[in-house]
Amino acid sequence: MSIQTHKGVIGTIVVNAEGIPIRTTLDNSTTVQYAGLLHQLTMKARSTVRDIDPQNDLTFLRIRSKKHEIMVAPDKEYLLIVIQNPTPQA
Repeated sequence: MSIQTHKGVIGTIVVNAEGIPIRTTLDNSTTVQYAGLLHQLTMKARSTVRDIDPQNDLTFLRIRSKKHEIMVAPDKEYLLIVIQNPTPQA
């Protein structure tokens, strides 16, 4: 079962280490916008985690706004970005 088929998922993007999208389920302009901005944010978050503790590393980044929930799973060479509708909080 792919991530894209999960309820609420709007789109997925795989970004390489340079921030270039290599796989996407979204249109080109949306993909380029999300990939560029989230790559920068993820690199900054990773740098912040390492500044606090050089032995540590960022494993997951989750951003929740009124409209969307964005999850980023960074790996050594890629970022997996998932954009979904936020689940209602109990």
